[in-house]
Amino acid sequence: MHDAASRHPEPLTAQMLDVGDGHQLYVETVGRADGLPVVYLHGGPGSGCQPAHRELFDPTRFRAVLFDQRGCGRSTPFRLRVANTTGALVADMEAIRTMLGIARWLVVGGSWGATLALAYAQAHPDRVSGLVLRAIFLGTRDELAWAFIGAMSRFYPRLYADFLSVLAPDERARPLDGYWRRILDPDPAIHAPAAWAWHDAERILSQVAPPSDRLDLSARLEGNSPLPSTPFMEAHYFSNECFLAPRQLMQQAPSLRGIPGRIIQGRYDLLCPPETAYALAALWPDAQLVPLQGAGHGMSEPGVEKAMRQAIMELSGNA
Repeated sequence: MHDAASRHPEPLTAQMLDVGDGHQLYVETVGRADGLPVVYLHGGPGSGCQPAHRELFDPTRFRAVLFDQRGCGRSTPFRLRVANTTGALVADMEAIRTMLGIARWLVVGGSWGATLALAYAQAHPDRVSGLVLRAIFLGTRDELAWAFIGAMSRFYPRLYADFLSVLAPDERARPLDGYWRRILDPDPAIHAPAAWAWHDAERILSQVAPPSDRLDLSARLEGNSPLPSTPFMEAHYFSNECFLAPRQLMQQAPSLRGIPGRIIQGRYDLLCPPETAYALAALWPDAQLVPLQGAGHGMSEPGVEKAMRQAIMELSGNA
């Protein structure tokens, strides 16, 4: 573990980058100006980077780049979905890399961050010295249906009943579409309950031992907490197939040949199940799969952060 003095290291630099289309990205670097270059991709889509993410990178060794993707975190305008696509995010990464004068970098990301990392590496393999990925998500509707319908109904039937109760009876045959349509509706009376339900159900699925298996929407709607941002960006991306061609990331996996990788995968991840990670690893001979017994989806699950830090150190020699 890091000692208290090394927790949440302060940024070396922090700035806003105009990437066009009305978007300004928050970009920070952490560590040494002459350190080994690495970029961190946050999840969601829609969550933004957190100070805790800086702890993945030894500040005496790395020059870590963290940025909030379009419409996320400290990037502006907040929650703007116009010109917000996977292709645009890949182009943003190239703009950041060029601005910082980095030739090649180690790319690190989990869940949606792994999706974006794969899309970037397949588009710009010559710019990637290695990939450290957690909880493989390939951006397909089948994966979302497995998590939010199949896994939820089988492992958390009471939660699934609560989840469906937010929808009208005629929407329940296609709950994903119903949720995304409601979340993107401009009327707060429609989007607020759906956004909270999606957010809380997703959080429960991300943990091996969640504190509850029920939704309490009345408490959420009566409280003063601001609406979470991730459901809105997720609904935008997921309703558009993550702006990827069908099975794009799996079909283009052979283009990763020559790029060393580590895939950190929780054994009991209900959002991004191990079968996807194993299927990707089978097509990517330079990747090493690291299964974690007893872990679920999130970076706070047992052993996940430690495994990520170890993988980052193992691949840092390629940077």
